Amino acid sequence: MKRFRRHGQESQRDRLKQELFQFNKTVEHGFPHQPSALGYSPSLQLLAIGTRSGAIKLYGAPGVEFMGLHDENAAVTQVHFLPCQQLWRKKWAHSEIMQIIVSCSPALYKRQLSIIPPSDLPLLLLLLSAPPSVTRVTAVLAHSSGELLLLGTEGGHVFVVEVPGFRELEERNISLDQVASSVPDDYIGRRNLEHVEALQENPVNPNQVVIGYGRGLMVIWDLERQCAVHVLNLGICLCSVWWTEDGGYILSSHSDGSYCQWMVSGEDEDEEKSDIPYGHFPCKAISKIVQLPTEEGPPFLLFSGGMPRASYGDRHCITVIHSKTHVALDFTSRIIDFFTIRDGDPSALVVLVEEELVVIDLQTEGWPVIQTPYLVPLHSSAITCSHHVSAIPLKLWERVIVLLLNFSFPLSSMQPWPITGGQNLAPDPPQRDLLLTGHEDGTVRFWDASGVCLYPMYKLSTAGVFHTDADPNDNMNQGTEGEWPPFRKVGCFDPYSDDPRLGVQKIHLCKYSGYLTIAGTAGQILVLELNDEAAEQTVEAKVVDLLQGQEGFRWKGHTRLDVREEPVLFPPGFQPFALVQCQPPAVVTALTLHSEWKLVAFGTSHGFGLYDYQQKNNVLIKCTLNPTDQLAMEGPLSRVKSIKKSLRQSFRRIRRSRVSLRKHHVHNAAKLQEANARLEAELAEMELAPVQRKIEARSSDDSFTGLVRTIYFADTFLSDSSHSTPSLWAGTNGGCVFAYMLRLPPVEHRAEEPVTAQPAKEIQLMHRAPVVGIVVLDGHGAPLPEPLEVAHDLARSPDMQGSHHLLVISEEQFKVFTLPKVSAKMKLKLTAVDGSRVRRVGVAWFGSNRSEDYGESGLVVLTNQGDVHVVSLPTVKMQVHYPCVRREDVSGIASCVFTKHGQGFYLISPSEFERFSLSTRCVVEPRCLVEVPLHPGSSNKHRPQPDGASSAHSEKTTQNDFS
Repeated sequence: MKRFRRHGQESQRDRLKQELFQFNKTVEHGFPHQPSALGYSPSLQLLAIGTRSGAIKLYGAPGVEFMGLHDENAAVTQVHFLPCQQLWRKKWAHSEIMQIIVSCSPALYKRQLSIIPPSDLPLLLLLLSAPPSVTRVTAVLAHSSGELLLLGTEGGHVFVVEVPGFRELEERNISLDQVASSVPDDYIGRRNLEHVEALQENPVNPNQVVIGYGRGLMVIWDLERQCAVHVLNLGICLCSVWWTEDGGYILSSHSDGSYCQWMVSGEDEDEEKSDIPYGHFPCKAISKIVQLPTEEGPPFLLFSGGMPRASYGDRHCITVIHSKTHVALDFTSRIIDFFTIRDGDPSALVVLVEEELVVIDLQTEGWPVIQTPYLVPLHSSAITCSHHVSAIPLKLWERVIVLLLNFSFPLSSMQPWPITGGQNLAPDPPQRDLLLTGHEDGTVRFWDASGVCLYPMYKLSTAGVFHTDADPNDNMNQGTEGEWPPFRKVGCFDPYSDDPRLGVQKIHLCKYSGYLTIAGTAGQILVLELNDEAAEQTVEAKVVDLLQGQEGFRWKGHTRLDVREEPVLFPPGFQPFALVQCQPPAVVTALTLHSEWKLVAFGTSHGFGLYDYQQKNNVLIKCTLNPTDQLAMEGPLSRVKSIKKSLRQSFRRIRRSRVSLRKHHVHNAAKLQEANARLEAELAEMELAPVQRKIEARSSDDSFTGLVRTIYFADTFLSDSSHSTPSLWAGTNGGCVFAYMLRLPPVEHRAEEPVTAQPAKEIQLMHRAPVVGIVVLDGHGAPLPEPLEVAHDLARSPDMQGSHHLLVISEEQFKVFTLPKVSAKMKLKLTAVDGSRVRRVGVAWFGSNRSEDYGESGLVVLTNQGDVHVVSLPTVKMQVHYPCVRREDVSGIASCVFTKHGQGFYLISPSEFERFSLSTRCVVEPRCLVEVPLHPGSSNKHRPQPDGASSAHSEKTTQNDFS
């Protein structure tokens, strides 16, 4: 029939699609996965982080973000900013706004680096092409002149490279022979000149650099005279070198946990001070040492490592010593690198550890932590679920802001964020959005997802309602008086859960009423309300027996959580007042809240229920368990299913299948041939579309057929086309849809009269594909609004005059039924040749980028192939589809959550959300500007200008397409 369609109509629809839909991956939220290198530019106030996968991320002021990615997965081992004060003199000055030297292991090769955003980005990130003789670069020094780069290698040579042209200056290279001729014979010979461990420039005399060799020899080399000025023999393996700002001392740290201070300002050099900070027992190496002066008083001394091996060898510490204050900052994971930010005196210590970025305020007494506006470790406890709420009303937003200011981070520093490079040019977000993440330790974290920075707003813990194995007196942040070393725990990363049953599986927040419901791993459903004052109350559990007294079933999984019987003091914020406990205590797989009707509906692998949280009564209990489904009785945390048992069951199945084949082979051979012939004839007669395959019917004996995948409230027509009825819909893994009519008493009698429910409809899909979504469309074909949305004048009232339609989304197709007759009207098969199946589904509004008054509702679908589809409503026709998530990334597909305005989030690593947009109108992306500091005494008019640019010191640095 396509040949009879008018081309004008097709082209008009295609143009409309371009105005509505556009796919972009816009920004990555969270902490980079597996960081491996840290860099900082004091002049540009920009932070750079390299990862093991070859990514380089730049951060400045909140909202200033860039990302680069190698075309190969080469681990970034070092990141260095080149001084750019004098680059304006060069003919290429207009492009060298900033340069970063990136060292990749195992060697520096010439690689292509993709910049995100691309093209007009005024940041030039360069990868060094090392000389062919270099096997591995071990140390890099960006000279203060901005014209030289010194590369120390594992062979002991130091190569001098001209920048930004990256040409090797062979005549200025520092070879082993040159250094060996300057080293006295009694300095253990050439064996000390193995790999170059450190390179440092004299802050007072740029012509001098110190070359530190791993075996313990330090050579002060004059770059102009090409000779050694001083030679320092340590006699122990060297780890790092620091040259003090006055040029008078060199600090060296060693593999035995000691450090030395050498005076080098005079003609002779002597060891001024040697110390092992943490005792004479064997200690771990001090991997990095820094000494910074202050305007008044003693200097700051900072070093990483040095802990006693036997007692504290597993600690990850940075020691800070200033005057009489000595603190060992104990971090939650391995230290990658650190640097300090100075405002006259040292003002902040920035530490990159494997799982988070920690910034310490060095100006405030007690050295508190400064809260980060980005790079927040989303995975401080493992993320188990996500829930997005769009367009938060101002009243609720302000109440959450109060919680943020007063209660969420009471021990944090009040100093502003110290990294302020660039300018955020993005306009204020058009609406306020929240992203709620549930975690393995029973916490729910609220994040401001309105803009580029995913900022933490509020943390809620559900553990206080239950008795757990955690010791309430166990406070890791409090050290023992007089303890040595003087540890202080810093950082929030804590991957260990006191009880895995606390894990949050489902979240639903009503943004109009402030009611929140949280469901967990052990079948617990908490209902909470927002309270601005602390309250002490008891939370009583209402047990729901989903098995309905069926015999022959025995739960083999984990037990339910024990609820505290005594009153619990809850801080201001969301406070629990009702608790439903499912029995058996299986994982809650579906959850929804209707704040107008005061009802909560939930589902597990055994059935679903309806709870009235105003009267605290059970309204409905429905068992959906299949009698043959024994796996539903095991539980996700069951210890019964061991590897030995699984192997034993597998061998038994193999033996049974072989015996049955031998027994029935002769009798069934003729029947089998006849059935195959009949099946082939039927398939030949069927007219299947070329892009679709036949949907395979699933057996009712499949495991978890009774598992409830989706649950949905609707005010629609069930028994009569003239009167709508509040209803509850539930879809199971076995392709069954249950519908119940709800009787709600009048508002004036709502507190006395109970809510009742009676079965109305039951739909069994022919192919028994799991039902993953249910949507009711009104007379205009629009999805029904959220509870209280019409009452707050944020949505138009649904059309209750025309007939309603029920859209049932299974893993394999979309099917529309008419209401109240529930007769099939139309369907769309998604399952194609590649075997796509629906994994995530949501309803979104897509506004036109040309007309403010036009928009369409669409169904957003993510498949197991990682593709995102948009299906029109109510016609159920495929509009666009885009590749989004790698099909191998099962956790990324499972973690995807859609927003109401055509955006989405999914985990690209345990600590990072990838944000994407399907809408042309609603796009959140970085828009920022970076300015270049000019050389002292210069002016812009003497600086070469790029073609078509009015000024080289600032350019717009944004693009919409992140690759």
